[in-house]
Amino acid sequence: MTTLSSHVEVLAPRRAPDDDQPAYAGTDDSLPADLTVQVGSGDAAVEKSVPLRDFVATAGTLTLAERRVIVEQALVLLEANYVHLPLKSAMHAVNPVQRLRLLRARLERQTDATMDPERAFHTEMSGIFHSVRDLHTNYLLPAPFAGMIAYLPFQIERCTEDGETRYIVSRIAAGIAAGTLTVGVRVTHWNGIPIDTAVAVNADRFAGSNRSARLARGVESLTLRSLRLHLPPDEEWVTVTYLDSAGVRRELREPWLVAGNAPAMADAGAVTTAAASMGLDLEADEVGRARALLFARRAVEQQYGASEPELSTTPAEAGAEVTSTMPMVFRARSVVTGAGTFGHLRIFTFSVEDPAAFVAEFVRLVELLPREGLILDVRGNGGGHIHAAEFLLQTLTPRMVSPEPVQFICTPLNLTICRRHAANPTQQIDLGPWFPSMEQAVETGSIFSSAFPITPVEGANAVGQRYFGPVVLVTDARCYSATDIFSAGFQDHRIGPVLGVDDNTGAGGANVWTHGLLSALMQIPQPDPETPYAPLPKQADMRVSIRRTLRVGALAGTPVEDLGVPPDVRHELTRRDVLDGNLDLLEAAGALLAGLPRRRLDVQSTAAADGTLTLQVTTAGVGRLDVYVDGRPKASVDVADGDVTLSVPGVPGATRLRIEGYADGELVAARTEPL
Repeated sequence: MTTLSSHVEVLAPRRAPDDDQPAYAGTDDSLPADLTVQVGSGDAAVEKSVPLRDFVATAGTLTLAERRVIVEQALVLLEANYVHLPLKSAMHAVNPVQRLRLLRARLERQTDATMDPERAFHTEMSGIFHSVRDLHTNYLLPAPFAGMIAYLPFQIERCTEDGETRYIVSRIAAGIAAGTLTVGVRVTHWNGIPIDTAVAVNADRFAGSNRSARLARGVESLTLRSLRLHLPPDEEWVTVTYLDSAGVRRELREPWLVAGNAPAMADAGAVTTAAASMGLDLEADEVGRARALLFARRAVEQQYGASEPELSTTPAEAGAEVTSTMPMVFRARSVVTGAGTFGHLRIFTFSVEDPAAFVAEFVRLVELLPREGLILDVRGNGGGHIHAAEFLLQTLTPRMVSPEPVQFICTPLNLTICRRHAANPTQQIDLGPWFPSMEQAVETGSIFSSAFPITPVEGANAVGQRYFGPVVLVTDARCYSATDIFSAGFQDHRIGPVLGVDDNTGAGGANVWTHGLLSALMQIPQPDPETPYAPLPKQADMRVSIRRTLRVGALAGTPVEDLGVPPDVRHELTRRDVLDGNLDLLEAAGALLAGLPRRRLDVQSTAAADGTLTLQVTTAGVGRLDVYVDGRPKASVDVADGDVTLSVPGVPGATRLRIEGYADGELVAARTEPL
């Protein structure tokens, strides 16, 4: 444990309370003149934490030449690779390329003796990248910032109470002594600034594609920041003003601490399908792992530990959890609401190396949850592997899934990369579909290439539907990237209603590549001596939106970037949601599920020696069954709820069965099984 000072707590003076108003709980922002401050203990919630002051003393080792390399490489990425540059320049009235040119000119006039402090350089670089408000396009700080987090040992969340927006402490890290700063207290000021204003200031500093996304990150960054993407806080400690459980106004002075983060679960720099198919808000991913370190250490230990969890094979009882093999990815449980008992499945991230294993674990969990309905909760999910996100859709719908298509911006460098990888199966990266249109753009002047999906259509439909009850998707403004794509696909394929706690998802509609991946692609199949990519110094890195995504279905062709996915139904988080396990949110989701039809389609198949296939089928909410074997229609029968036996002759050697269930002529359930 790192201790900065002993914990001191002094009661603030109280005014005479009345029947309805707690002491100092009014809207008056002035503080009592004799208000005293309690000093936080500085206890570390993460091992090997150090005070911010000590950590900052180790920074500042970039030479002038290294700074020039970083600026030149940033110009390459933004000018020659960045797919959203025209959109962002127009939408946000910014010119990041010109800012980089000006910075380059300043560096040319400097010497090692006269160059600006390193913090000023990082501030300018971060500001340029943040100006486009694209959480895919980042300047990643070098050592010693890489892999580190700055944190306060508690979390603040926003909710609506008595018709007002309030900010309350929702979690405190285990083993931390914070005196009267307990879970549930209301925060009124941050470093002497009214909390609403402090959040707005943070929101403006941290990139976000829309207002909801910026405000969500404004709250999040009050107590937790990834130093890979953001410089350390300017202040060494924060002063939090809050109303304790008795309504007494107090102040807590808590020092910032710095620690190493939990390891990433996917390598975005390797030349792999996973790296080339990444759609990830790195900040959300970093913060998600950091939050697990602070508040869910058991999940971290299970995720990275060697021991195998004990798994259940029986359906979950009401109120029970289902243990996952991926505890930092999934949390599954059965929840009881006023409208019934439903499954509640959180997906914390799509950042996985193996999409097939991800889908298999999801199917295992969802089949142990109640059939009456599923609350699929992706709040705070910053995305990850786009294949994982789009492969998952098929398990929830009988319809064939159409993955979202993506486009490159047509530049000479992107054309060169696509030409080199027009057919590259050995490295699992094939850019062939995009190459012809980009080559034609030299003559046609097209801004963007033709659009093709990253996710293979076969993989997006290989497993088929596995959950047949109604599904509600819960989103917020921190849903980003692959989670935006998943949410858009959920809505575009009419799987169920989207219940949002914010006005929009994060609106990150792109595939993101790192500088390291781009550089590696120019070395395959043989090195290019004219490559514009140069090695970055001291673990510095950059990421860029390389391909933009477009929606399918009724909104086909609409970009996801900056627009996101608006919910079908809006729910304001309440105090009970923040402090008591999302009780009101679950009630709202349960009420939606209760009004939706419930289906069932269970199938057991037996093949006889003569090639006859016998099917034992149990249905609910289905009026007709159509049977396909190896893609060919074999039978169609009218059914009622209950059990039915079907005999399908003449299918020796068949390998694949698909049964489709219809109600009033509409496809409502389907099951695909290998034979």
